[in-house]
Amino acid sequence: MPNDTDVARPGQPSTPPATGPLLRATGLTKRFFGHAVLQDIDLELRAGEVHGLVGENGAGKSTLMKILAGVYQPDGGTVEVAGERRTFGHPVQAQQAGLATVFQEFNLLPDRSVAENIYLGREPRRGVLVDTAAMQRDTAQLLEGLGVHNLSPATIVRTLSVAEQQIVEIAKAVSYDAQIIQMDEPTAALADHEVELLYGMIHRLQARGVAILYVSHRLAELFDLCETITVLKDGRHVATRPAAELTEASLVRMMVGREMSAFFPDPVPGTTPGADVLTLSGAGNGHVDGIDLTLRAGEIVGLAGLQGSGRTELVEGVFGAQPFTRGHMSLGGTAVRISSPRQAIRKGLALITEDRKAKGLSLNQSILDNALGVVRAVFPRRTSTARSGMPRVLSSMAVSARGMDQEVQFLSGGNQQKVVLARWLSTNPHVMLMDEPTRGIDVGAKHAIYELMRQLAADGVAILMVSSELPEVIGMSDRILVMHEGRLAGELPAGSSEEQILALATGATQEGDLS
Repeated sequence: MPNDTDVARPGQPSTPPATGPLLRATGLTKRFFGHAVLQDIDLELRAGEVHGLVGENGAGKSTLMKILAGVYQPDGGTVEVAGERRTFGHPVQAQQAGLATVFQEFNLLPDRSVAENIYLGREPRRGVLVDTAAMQRDTAQLLEGLGVHNLSPATIVRTLSVAEQQIVEIAKAVSYDAQIIQMDEPTAALADHEVELLYGMIHRLQARGVAILYVSHRLAELFDLCETITVLKDGRHVATRPAAELTEASLVRMMVGREMSAFFPDPVPGTTPGADVLTLSGAGNGHVDGIDLTLRAGEIVGLAGLQGSGRTELVEGVFGAQPFTRGHMSLGGTAVRISSPRQAIRKGLALITEDRKAKGLSLNQSILDNALGVVRAVFPRRTSTARSGMPRVLSSMAVSARGMDQEVQFLSGGNQQKVVLARWLSTNPHVMLMDEPTRGIDVGAKHAIYELMRQLAADGVAILMVSSELPEVIGMSDRILVMHEGRLAGELPAGSSEEQILALATGATQEGDLS
């Protein structure tokens, strides 16, 4: 994120909205176990409008979307679609009313084709048989209408990239002839060049008069795409404003309820890089090659690059999840060969994975069990000490929960990520490998994690941070390494520009060519 300014930025121009709203929600309220998680929410969506919905994790965004999608039924309030009052007892009823939802977590069958996923349960038939040719023809026309030209309807979904799976989800929503589409963090797992494709699809939908409710933690996207932005906080409506009247600074103030003088905190006074902690020389495996890098105690090194450039594979190589098969590695000046994550942990390494739900947490277990999981498995004799210190650790990170016995699946994304951090902090690591540490969490939780990273650096921990958000890389890194096609394309100093990073990431220039 750039420095806060008071200059407002208009949203992307679109088709002029119709006179009346396509969707009007009035007084929506939802309670769980007597606790109001959504209270008296009003929302209007107009034809051809991209309407941003923002707020910290736990603000009520997901609950509101699930009510509109028919997943939850409200305890109060009404919903009108095209002027007609509607009640959705099931998602199918919302779809039949022309309201489709693209959730952050995909709902696709991996072993079926693109066409089969889009028309699942609604397959065109010739007699009693599925008309596969017609289904693939309809899918091709659907994708063509969205500006997608390189995705075959016959392709098996498990072979698709995350960006391509996102396209399938959007195409599935459009296939219901939806006039209203909700999108929940649609770019959370996309690289920058893939975001442009999504933007193009959204503009095409706008031109057709589709209303889009767009949820994102990436503030720049909101100002790129949205004409109107609604802010929720603690389950209540804070404001609905034209995007042109807002700035990133004013939007953050409404979301977190306080001033945020610096989104990216400065280093803790007195923090200076120390001795070399991790060194790689000519390291490689089946995904990366010729990696030379050094991490020093007390510094944060950003690792940038396009999706598929080898960033995740590099940190997994260091951690022994995809061991290096060539080259040399040393920790604290001593040569080592890490062949497994358990060995890496014993050597003082920690890995925050990019997918906290699939790889970082046991969602149906408690906060405490998750936080102690690594210690129990690798350092069982330390378990008692780690258990006694865990309330202090969780409190220092401001984890919001009713108690350490609460199941992690019921926490917000930001609080889940803090639990992931807590489980690794209990191992007292010397090197923290962080793969997309703030993906999918709100600005308040991001700031808390940034402050924790600064404190870890002040305590002498070396941090290697992978991030697809270039403002994050620039704002938090003491040095920046850039990957391109499985190799390190160059190193840049702190404060380098996005243009310099992208030049290396795309192979447009070499480090020595940068001015």
